[in-house]
Amino acid sequence: MKKSELFLNIIFLPVDFVLLVLAGISAYNLRFTAASDLIRIVYQVPYEHYLNGILMLSASLIALFVIFGLYKIKGERKLSEELRRSTMACSLGFVSVILYIFFIREMFSSRFIVLVGWLLAILYLGLARIVLYLVKKFFYRAGVGVRQVVFVGNSKSAEILIHEFSVNRSLGYRVVKRFDNFNTEEAEELEKIISYNRIDEIIQADPNLSKAEVLKLYNFADENHIVFKYAADLLDTKVLRVEVGDIAGIPVVEVKKTPLEGWGRVMKRLLDIIGSTVLIILTSPIMLVTAIGIKLDSKGTIFFSRLPDGSPTTRIGQNGQPFHYFKFRSMLPDMHNLRYTELADRNLRGEGPMVKIKDDPRVTRVGKFIRRFSIDELPEFFLVFIGSMSLVGPRPHLPEEVAKYERHHKKVLTIKPGITGLAQVSGRSDISFEDEVKLDTYYIENWSILRDIIILLKTPLAVFKSRKAE
Repeated sequence: MKKSELFLNIIFLPVDFVLLVLAGISAYNLRFTAASDLIRIVYQVPYEHYLNGILMLSASLIALFVIFGLYKIKGERKLSEELRRSTMACSLGFVSVILYIFFIREMFSSRFIVLVGWLLAILYLGLARIVLYLVKKFFYRAGVGVRQVVFVGNSKSAEILIHEFSVNRSLGYRVVKRFDNFNTEEAEELEKIISYNRIDEIIQADPNLSKAEVLKLYNFADENHIVFKYAADLLDTKVLRVEVGDIAGIPVVEVKKTPLEGWGRVMKRLLDIIGSTVLIILTSPIMLVTAIGIKLDSKGTIFFSRLPDGSPTTRIGQNGQPFHYFKFRSMLPDMHNLRYTELADRNLRGEGPMVKIKDDPRVTRVGKFIRRFSIDELPEFFLVFIGSMSLVGPRPHLPEEVAKYERHHKKVLTIKPGITGLAQVSGRSDISFEDEVKLDTYYIENWSILRDIIILLKTPLAVFKSRKAE
């Protein structure tokens, strides 16, 4: 790691201490000056006593942040990750203060100070990270502190990275040289480059290099005190997330399909239960009106829950398991299978297993309206509540569609299907099936609770966007 990077990592610790103290002082001033007319003062904490307490508390919180890895020195971290970590750290400190007050019953007598101090700490620490992030990017663009990089490998990965480093100077990389292979001739040339130009990193960006070449490259980097990195092929790789452990002293690598394991799975399920409950309550008047409209508009059941032969409608869920699926009926009764016969030539998705019919004659008047605004899918909230679906995830597909999946398509069956998803807010039904799979795969491999919330917030805008097939 370069000294400039090390400095920018270390500087967070003293800056955070100062900002925590500043947050405490700001909260005190707000309580006993700005808010004194709004909130009755029962007991005023002497400022000197309060300041000493804040200094001790800030030092304690910094120690707590260190223990929980907030200042762990590593390479580039996304700004969103830095903000998330600082918010979590402040919240952890807030909980610690609450517990201290509960058990000790002294130091802070004002809940207002504690609450405002917590919010200000999040604000101040977040702003500091934004400012330092912008400063770092400014210096990178000016050529200060950039990492000098040598690429080895002739692959699409290398081309993508080299292009990105050249057009996006704020990433902080400058490509000095690229070698297609790494044999004796390349090693000698690289030694000459090192003699007059410092090299910070060697990136091996070709998974097809021979083991001998990779070992030689690694040893060369080790002997010359150069950071060695390798990049899997960005287009062909199947392993994106791994976890290294050991069994009987032997390192064992586990391939992680998705972050939706352990606590991630628990958090997503809690969001589904709470979210579906709230949404069922909020949309119940719409569902009631829709049910009445369907019944008055055409003969048949309110819900599409059975096929013409009387068997229950199913969709394919997590791990390829079918589940009973239902939604509001938007078509004339017993017309489902026409999509594969008389209406097959109207399919907008000629390529791939999906069927989307343009100007579908089976759709009723009410059905056209509820499809346009996805009202027909509101009963899916009940499927989320019982655990068959999730609020966010790949859309559930029919068994006959899944039967036509190619091998890489089956990745979308890793998690529960969702009412909305990254593919839906990125283009709804207008994008190709392959693009939909790529977006869903990205979502599965990069899931976070924040991403779920963002997708949910974007969904209403996507619903009102016009589509080719309704």
